Formats: sequence, C-alpha cells, structure tokens
Amino acid sequence: MRPAQKDLSTIVSGDLFACPDGWSDFLMAQSLDIAHKATNTAVVAGAAPARVNLLGLSRAQLADALAEMGLPPREIKMRVTQLWNGIYTRGHTDFADMTTLSKDTRTKFGESFTLARPEIVTEQKSVDGTRKWLLRLASDKPGVPGPEVEAVYIPEEGRGTLCISSQVGCTLTCTFCHTGTQKLVRNLTAGEIVGQLLVARDALGEWPNSGRNSDDRLVTNIVMMGMGEPLYNFDNVRDALDIVSDGEGLSLSKRRITLSTSGVVPEIIRAGDEIGSMLAISLHGVNDETRDKLVPLNKKYPIAELLEACRNYPGLSNARRITFEYVMLKGINDSLEDAKSLVRLLKGIPAKINLIPFNPWPGSPYECSDWATIEKFADVVNRAGYASPVRTPRGRDIMAACGQLKSETVKARASDRFKQAPVETI
Repeated sequence: MRPAQKDLSTIVSGDLFACPDGWSDFLMAQSLDIAHKATNTAVVAGAAPARVNLLGLSRAQLADALAEMGLPPREIKMRVTQLWNGIYTRGHTDFADMTTLSKDTRTKFGESFTLARPEIVTEQKSVDGTRKWLLRLASDKPGVPGPEVEAVYIPEEGRGTLCISSQVGCTLTCTFCHTGTQKLVRNLTAGEIVGQLLVARDALGEWPNSGRNSDDRLVTNIVMMGMGEPLYNFDNVRDALDIVSDGEGLSLSKRRITLSTSGVVPEIIRAGDEIGSMLAISLHGVNDETRDKLVPLNKKYPIAELLEACRNYPGLSNARRITFEYVMLKGINDSLEDAKSLVRLLKGIPAKINLIPFNPWPGSPYECSDWATIEKFADVVNRAGYASPVRTPRGRDIMAACGQLKSETVKARASDRFKQAPVETI
C-alpha cells in the first residue's frame, strides 16, 4: 500500500507535475524578443480599434485605461472599485451583468473594454476528480488561432489546488519533463495568468452568484508549476499574483501560493522581496553531475549557488519552509546513498522534501522508481527530521502531467486521428 500523504502546508499535495519548466541559457538573452511585450488587447477580427482586456490590470492601470477613454477624473476611483469587485469578487464576464454601474456606463465600457478569459479547448475530468483544461489564448494575428496552455485542478479533502502556467512552451529541456519537449512560444501576460484561475472558478461554479457558500472555497491553493519557468516571466507573474492575493478580490493568502522554479538563482531573492509567496525548488539531483543531466539550468547555476540563494530567501523560517521537489527516477537518483546525500545537502535549511513518483510519457528515457525503493528513500529522509510526503500520482488517465495534454492534442491534430482518452470529457 502506498503511504498516506502528510504535512502538505506549503505546496499542493498530490500535485502531478514533475517539475516546473524554464528557459535555456542560450535563449535567456533573447527572452524579451521571443516572448514579446505582453499586451492586454483582445484581437477581434474587423474591430478597430481593438478593445482592451481589463483582466490582469492593476488598479493604477485600470485608472489609466478609464482616463484614456475619457472618464472624468472625479469618477475614476469609484469606477475602478466597481470594476475590481465585478471582475474579481463577483466573477462577471460581461459588463451587462455589473448592475452597480448605470446602463449607459455598462454600454460604454463594453464598447471600449473586454473581460475575455482564455478559451477552453478541451476539458477533461479524471476518475480521481482531477480536472485539466487546455486553454487557448488570444491571438495577435487575425484568423490565426492563439497559442495554448494548460491548467490543472487537483481536489483533495479540505483543499483544492490549481496549477497554473506562466509560459507557452519551454526551452529548459529538463530531460524528464514533457513540456521540455515543446518549444517556447511566448510569455503569458498577467491577465492570461489570472485568467486561468478565473476559468477554473467558472468551471467549478465558485463565484457567489453560483449559489455556493462563499466560505466553502474549492480553489484554496495555487502553484505556479504548469507550463513555463515563472522566474523568466517575472514581472507578469508578480503582477498576476498581486491580483490573486488582493484582499478585496480573489483573496488567496500568499502562504497558499507557491512559486516553483528550476533554480533561476538571480531572481530567487527578488521573488522573496517582490512576490513573497512560498518557494519550491525543482532539485531532483544531489550532485551537479546528475542534476546537469536532469535540469540543464544547473550548468549555469550549480547546486551550491542554488542552495545559498535558498538560505537567504526572505522570510525563510520553520514556519515558511522551502519545498524541494525530487522526482524519483529508477536507477538515476533513487539510491539510499542519494537519500543520505540529500539530507546532508539540505542541512540547515528549513525545508520539506516532496518525493514525486515519475509520471511516464511516450518517448521518455526514464522509468519511475519501484514503490519499495521510494518508501526506503522516504524513510531515510523522514528519520533525518524532514517531512517527505510522497505525492500520490493524480490524473494519469487524462495525461495530467505538465505538457501531456497539449502535446497529445497537437499530435492528434497533425495526424487527424484524435481519439479521446477513456475518461469523462466535459
């Protein structure tokens, strides 16, 4: 029998992703060109000028947008408050539903702005309750479909975690991660990041007008652990999480938001100062030789540098531990000596170690460690005083590991032989 999961206060229990994704060293310098500047403009064929999407705008940016449309200065503060409440507290998708605004104001806003979410392309539900969405973003080219990303909702007793993407694709090429097989397309805007949470709440019926008890939240935690390396889209991730944690809107505590990184050392301290979320490190190896192969970013930021940044993470304490993610790969990093080395490596860092059974994907060069091996590994870590929950694999029947649904969908389109997995499709 698999051991029950315990003590998952800082990151989703049962999370199904093996690691976050990131940029390669080679393309780092070119990231701004590849990702291009984020825009909040909804592309509508034949519309001129295009309407501005208000999702992801800060209060100051909302005020600027209202001023640009000609709203009198004396009204702007009040309208910003009304819009914020309508978008992030009530979950409105249409200005017509914002009855705190006059009919004339609603009409004018609808002519200048939009509240468009990412479009659901595919929605799947696992037998274990995990739900996964393939989402299409707005296109910047009329007539050309926008790029696609994934978001996953993982329900558990007393909590529900949403895994959110920060980039379309990836360039880090972690050898065990399926998203690493997909090329980077661009960064997500703050609105596109926030929009994933809004889509999830729409689908789950979590808004006040759905009839649910507002205190009975379904999405209680967020993990920036979908497609992409969040620290290589720093500004948009920071701005999105500021909105997510705003007490007058979505109101998720930063202690319930975890940012997972492959180890972008220069941005880790900055993340603690400017974002203030919980931190998770995609470690996966106890020496540079192994980690270089698994996480190529290690060649630029080796383990010693990474752990030094972790020791200096703002707010680090026993109450705010860093989670170290460790995917269990048969014959690669799962020996008892590896377990002992891991304990020695993390000495002095308030930490939790998430042991992740590898989620296989077609063409992967790795196998998941045997369960008996995982249990022995976990026992070594536990006896050293570290919480080391073993993530229960979730959503395998719907390709719920990062990047799998998108990759399979792309393959199916190319071959024109798409067949749904034997699961409930909503």
